[in-house]
Amino acid sequence: MTAVLDELLTLLELEKIEENLFRGQSQDLGFGALFGGQVLGQALSAAHRTVTDDRAAHSLHAYFLRPGDSSRPVVYQVDPIRDGGSISTRRVVAIQHGKAICAVMTSFQEPEQGYEHQDEMPDVPGPEGVKTQLERVREYADKIPEPFRTKMLCDKPIEIRSVDPVDPFAPVPREPRKDYWLRAAGELPDDPAVHQYLLAYASDFGLVGTALYPHARTYWDPSMQVASIDHAMWFHRDFRMDDWLLHSMDSPRASGARGLNRGQIFTRRGELVTSVTQEGLMRPRKKR
Repeated sequence: MTAVLDELLTLLELEKIEENLFRGQSQDLGFGALFGGQVLGQALSAAHRTVTDDRAAHSLHAYFLRPGDSSRPVVYQVDPIRDGGSISTRRVVAIQHGKAICAVMTSFQEPEQGYEHQDEMPDVPGPEGVKTQLERVREYADKIPEPFRTKMLCDKPIEIRSVDPVDPFAPVPREPRKDYWLRAAGELPDDPAVHQYLLAYASDFGLVGTALYPHARTYWDPSMQVASIDHAMWFHRDFRMDDWLLHSMDSPRASGARGLNRGQIFTRRGELVTSVTQEGLMRPRKKR
């Protein structure tokens, strides 16, 4: 396991302060505001700590309410709403400076057998021979603003390899689709909960920008205000974050200064293990 991956796992483990009350440290990834994936992963981690080990998360629905402060820890208050015969429901509120920055509903279920069907995995090149995100960032490092450059060029706990990348500083209009391979940068423990909240963390990379593709805009465009509004995930079956997963994303619609983005996450064997949706704010900044 790499040092940066070990640091991320420690970040997502959380400190128990009181019954149903947890605290997580924060990490500055260079975006200024707190990375939404950190809040998702920590919130799911907190919820996992309040259910029995025989129940795994099958869905997560989150609303980002306020920008987070990457220089301060986050407190997670878990409300154990219900423990039914096979399903447990939890509400988690992430708090900073005495205010809610994110509200998350999660649901957990005991293992059950049932009917099965799924979409087919897209036919895309495998991860071998595809440049990593870090290798691509180094190609245009001189264009990255100085405050962010150091954070962007350091080793990452999640390795990402984009199949058909966009130059964030010279975009051209294209179909709102993207595919990238991802995996943890090292071997992980066998606990399925660890793999779930690590994927929750990683699922926030790249989604909101998919809706910008047809408009030749990117997250790095200073004329744009881009932010996640909400995020939902459905976990269909067990998976491992230390093996390659394909995140295939598309945006069916943008309107009202918002873009809707969808993601499907597959194993290399073509098993659909997780579905994701996210709506993001995407508006030109008002001139002063």
